[in-house]
Amino acid sequence: QVQLVESGGGLVQPGGPLRLSCAASGFTLAAYAIAWFPRSPGKEHEGVSCISSRASTTYYTDSVKGRFTISRDNAKNTVYLQMNNLKPEDTAVYHCARYFHSGWGCYGVPDRQEYESWGQGTQVTVSS
Repeated sequence: QVQLVESGGGLVQPGGPLRLSCAASGFTLAAYAIAWFPRSPGKEHEGVSCISSRASTTYYTDSVKGRFTISRDNAKNTVYLQMNNLKPEDTAVYHCARYFHSGWGCYGVPDRQEYESWGQGTQVTVSS
């Protein structure tokens, strides 16, 4: 079955780094754009970053630009989100999802209505 599994979250102090992983099974991740959606109270599934299927396009919201980097390793069927200089407001459960059409996606702000096959998420907590 098509499945995405997030990992890499944890508890870190402000300013610290984390690297999140989104591992795919049941399909070839390289064929799909992938987005990351933090879920927190009142702000569920609003995308902060995405990467196109051929990694020619990436997107970051202003709140994470310059701090987060999205990348993919097609050989490992995995997309990563490197999170640096973390802030308390980054605290959320981070989900990854694939664009609903292969070969397309990541044209701007990730819209949850255009993504599918959500993972269960990984908790990121930033606190001193």
